Amino acid sequence: MPIDLSLSDENRLVQESVRDFTAAEITPHIRDWDARHEVHREVFERMGELGFLGAPIPEQYGGPGMDYVSLGILCEELERADTAFRVAMSVHVGLNSLTLLQWGSEEQKQRYLVPQARGERLATFGLTEPGVGTDAANLATTARRDGDSYVLNGSKIWISLADIADHFLVFATVDRAKRHKGITAFIVERGMAGLSTRTIEGKLGINAGNTGEIYLDDVRVPAENRVGEEGEGFTIAMSAIDQGRYTVATGAVGLAQACLDASVRYARERHTFGQEIGRHQLVKQMIARMGAGIEAGRLLCRQAAWLKNRGLRNTRETSLAKWFCTDHAVQSALDAIQVHGAYGYSNEYPVERYLRNAKAAVIYEGTSQLHTLIQADYLLGYRQDAPLRCPQPPAQGFERG
Repeated sequence: MPIDLSLSDENRLVQESVRDFTAAEITPHIRDWDARHEVHREVFERMGELGFLGAPIPEQYGGPGMDYVSLGILCEELERADTAFRVAMSVHVGLNSLTLLQWGSEEQKQRYLVPQARGERLATFGLTEPGVGTDAANLATTARRDGDSYVLNGSKIWISLADIADHFLVFATVDRAKRHKGITAFIVERGMAGLSTRTIEGKLGINAGNTGEIYLDDVRVPAENRVGEEGEGFTIAMSAIDQGRYTVATGAVGLAQACLDASVRYARERHTFGQEIGRHQLVKQMIARMGAGIEAGRLLCRQAAWLKNRGLRNTRETSLAKWFCTDHAVQSALDAIQVHGAYGYSNEYPVERYLRNAKAAVIYEGTSQLHTLIQADYLLGYRQDAPLRCPQPPAQGFERG
């Protein structure tokens, strides 16, 4: 079947809507917010009112039912304004809400997914620990069954929205000896006894967004808040990460586009040796490299979206998009600073913020090194995914068990 990568009328309306939103709500303020490390929850609330926080969630669960191309456009345009607001889409929508849509019970969807899709509650995802990042099968956070509930103990780190989220999708192990087969997923609510959070200070970038730690001290979680069965948590987490990686990849395209936009403006305004610096060949080289990578990255993301819209397995394609787009965003930010010269090193221009923000995405949702290995294993035949068709979008073809 041929892949149609053209935008629909609905996709274009979404693009116009989010551009209008960022121009009014984010761009005029982001320099000050970033400098002051201010997090403005009211912006997330406005995103919820516009349907952004429930973008791909069906209408029956409170969302507008957008396709994955529209979700990608939302993430691209939000990160074009600032990474902090795409991050909210990644954890709230990609990692949490879409996971509940695929794996949650009907009761869980009504109780948690519906208010999340409407933007009435913010949600996040708790997998990473102080001693566990890429090695997700080695979780130290534990869950012990006690009657009609589980008792959770442990901590999570580098959690976006940690201090402002209402709902947490937390992963813990019921038996560390079983490694990935012991991991189980739970919905935890703010206000549960023993749950506390703390903001991480001193980050390099994404200063207009909240990142923190979660502490679980004998947190009693009702058994009905378990997502899936005991031991399914690792599979659930990996399916969630496929969704999250897509939002990161599309966002990185937006950041690279912001670098190009700023560089083109400056190259036309700045004059040296009697002409615009855009006339200099090596400046042209940097501009061309940004543009070529943006086009390639956008096509990789649209390919992943095409598969997602059809409920087809896309782990390889999403990994490739995430790897390529995030690496290109970092290179684009470096080039943008070079185009700006000394001014690029100052927050008088936005490109220094773009570089600080870009660096995080080559670390989270799988480092660039991990994605290099994933792609190599596919090419060498060491890794293969069954060509399953999922029951319905947005399921990713991960089988239970």
